[in-house]
Amino acid sequence: MTHVLHRQLSSRLPVAVAGDGVCLVDREGRRYIDASGGAAVSCLGHGHRDVLAAMHAQIDRIAYAHTSFFTTEVAEQLADHLVAHAPAGMSHAYFVSGGSEAVEAALKMARQYFVETGQPQREHFIARRQSYHGNTLGALAVGGNEWRRRQFAPLLIPVTHVSPCYEYRDRRDDETPGQYGRRLVQELSDAIDHLGGDRVIAFVAETVVGATAGALPPVPGYLKGVRELCDRHGILLILDEVMCGMGRTGTLHACEQEGVVPDLLTIAKGLGGGYQPIGAVLAQGRIVDAFARGSGMFHHGHTYIGHAVACAAALAVQQVIERDGLLERVRRQGRGLVERLCAALGGHPHVGDIRGRGLFWGIELVRDRAAKTPFDPARKLHAAVRRESMARGLMVYPMGGTIDGRLGDHVLLAPPFIVGDAELDAIVERLAGAIDAAVAAVA
Repeated sequence: MTHVLHRQLSSRLPVAVAGDGVCLVDREGRRYIDASGGAAVSCLGHGHRDVLAAMHAQIDRIAYAHTSFFTTEVAEQLADHLVAHAPAGMSHAYFVSGGSEAVEAALKMARQYFVETGQPQREHFIARRQSYHGNTLGALAVGGNEWRRRQFAPLLIPVTHVSPCYEYRDRRDDETPGQYGRRLVQELSDAIDHLGGDRVIAFVAETVVGATAGALPPVPGYLKGVRELCDRHGILLILDEVMCGMGRTGTLHACEQEGVVPDLLTIAKGLGGGYQPIGAVLAQGRIVDAFARGSGMFHHGHTYIGHAVACAAALAVQQVIERDGLLERVRRQGRGLVERLCAALGGHPHVGDIRGRGLFWGIELVRDRAAKTPFDPARKLHAAVRRESMARGLMVYPMGGTIDGRLGDHVLLAPPFIVGDAELDAIVERLAGAIDAAVAAVA
């Protein structure tokens, strides 16, 4: 009997009692390789001594001070660190308690910016299908995760959704990747024209799509085209790097690899590595300046923003990443991971696509490889993969509805940055076995 309202009421979860490096341990002493970092959160793994020490030291100083009365030294230090390593022009960090809150705050920042600058007629957001931006009502509205949105649709603000950048399924045979990207930019341009370029607040997109579609990277030039289009109409570009950011794809910010600078950048999961709940919005200086010249404030807030212990944990995580050269390790181990995945699953009859960057990879599962036909969603292949993986002591992040919210299954991998070669071997071996067993179970 449990009094915790768990996500799924019919399942009985193992009880986690310890964490050690890339593994979690349950009450029965069973070890699980955390090959998904939970939900791409645990970038340093579990039980990192330097992070724990920083948290203990902060608790001894001060754990909490409400931000309407005080700032704290550690919040100021974390903001300094993030801005020093941020894309060009970012001047401030607004701290929240997670990714959904970060997106919600970014949407409000974007709207307030135009109110402050005398453009209150801007009221529309454009985002993409098969995206995920969080579970608050505002974040759900811009998100394109259909099964999460469906029952709450009457409560959501209207948002225009355009196509995702989904090369495996949507690029035509007669298109190059560049031509495909330009077609998507034209679709966005048409949507802007339909709404009115002076009425759109922002375009919202994950730099590399995360859980909903399984590590979809943009084709070359696509986000540059989006940036140019937004600039032409004075529209803000909000990039959501809650899942793919803070080193996960091999650079601190995934947008670095695209040569694109957003107006607002949301970060969370890898910011604090799971040691405390924390997220942030990084904002361009001109946006903050507009607030300062206008109302003099950002009309938003939560009780626990800028929490001192959370900031201490995040600062320690980021310092360890920099000190230990973990971005280069992500790139190196990422190459090792994809080599192993391609060797074990590249010719698998039910693996349609292996895609991603750094230590952020998706495997799309198909019933027919040549035709790219998905499995019957009633079979719930993704759930079978999760079940078989856990039985093998492996944590991965499978999901259904990859293609359109109903059809398609994929598995997301996002192991800690500290993952070793032997652990990569075990991850791929156990995952291959889980996929085979899951396919056999639902066939």
